[in-house]
Amino acid sequence: MDHEPVLLDEALDLLSPKPDGIYVDCTLGGGAHAEALLREIPEGWLYAFDRDAAAISRSRERLRAVSERFTVFNQDFRHLQETLREAGITRVDGVLYDLGVSSFHFDEPQRGFSYRHDAPLDMRMDQRASKTAREVVNTYKENDLKRILFQYGEERFAPRIAKAIVEARKEAPIETTAELVDIVRKALPAKVVHSKGHPARRTFQAIRIEVNEELDALQSSLEQAIELVRPQGRIVVISFHSLEDRIVKRAFKSAATVDHPAELPTMPKTTPTHRRLNRKVIRPTDAEIANNSRASSAKLRALERLRE
Repeated sequence: MDHEPVLLDEALDLLSPKPDGIYVDCTLGGGAHAEALLREIPEGWLYAFDRDAAAISRSRERLRAVSERFTVFNQDFRHLQETLREAGITRVDGVLYDLGVSSFHFDEPQRGFSYRHDAPLDMRMDQRASKTAREVVNTYKENDLKRILFQYGEERFAPRIAKAIVEARKEAPIETTAELVDIVRKALPAKVVHSKGHPARRTFQAIRIEVNEELDALQSSLEQAIELVRPQGRIVVISFHSLEDRIVKRAFKSAATVDHPAELPTMPKTTPTHRRLNRKVIRPTDAEIANNSRASSAKLRALERLRE
């Protein structure tokens, strides 16, 4: 599996791993970030999460080549605290997120993530889950389709695409990625179809996020991570689209802010429990983008816990 890590050096620098620390990689994926982190903690322990059993199977051997001091959970990171608590862990020194979809998901056409290959409409990161892209496309009401296309895909032609999907499925169920791409193409103005970028990109992103409940899971997991890290512990997040970054930015800002009720103007000042390590988002260098086009949209934010 080819997996080129994005913002690896910057992430490790901000995470500042201690050799004997306890760290969590919430998004194991191809294992590149986890492997690098594991090398930095020879006396510590790494806990890794991934919903995809195939990703775990592939990455486990990569980690074993470095150390045996790790545990991998085939689990959604929204269950971060509960899963770690069951393993006897209530505090950690750092948490890392490398969000988005792993490259091998797109490289395996049968998973249905790619609009460039014809495959069954699936898009499940966790093959044990029941909801698929086929269910979303064929059973959601037009208004619900329009909502997720607007909200998760930031697709300005959401009404046209939603209507086209509903009309098409009246004739027969929509079964494959190629069928969906064809419907989207026909729904869009010609100038949009022929403009830069694939015309179905936003639609596929929106449906994938809905199938996997990605944004709700991220919000929940971040709230737990903020509580999990011990003083001087850090959380580092690499995101790849504005919806993810917005959630991260707001969560970190909230954690690093002390709210004083307006009706108590003389309330003693207190310091926040956390601080943002970078108020301005960190982006990849031109050299990294030239070497790895996937890095072009990456954004990194980091948070440190100051006190209990």
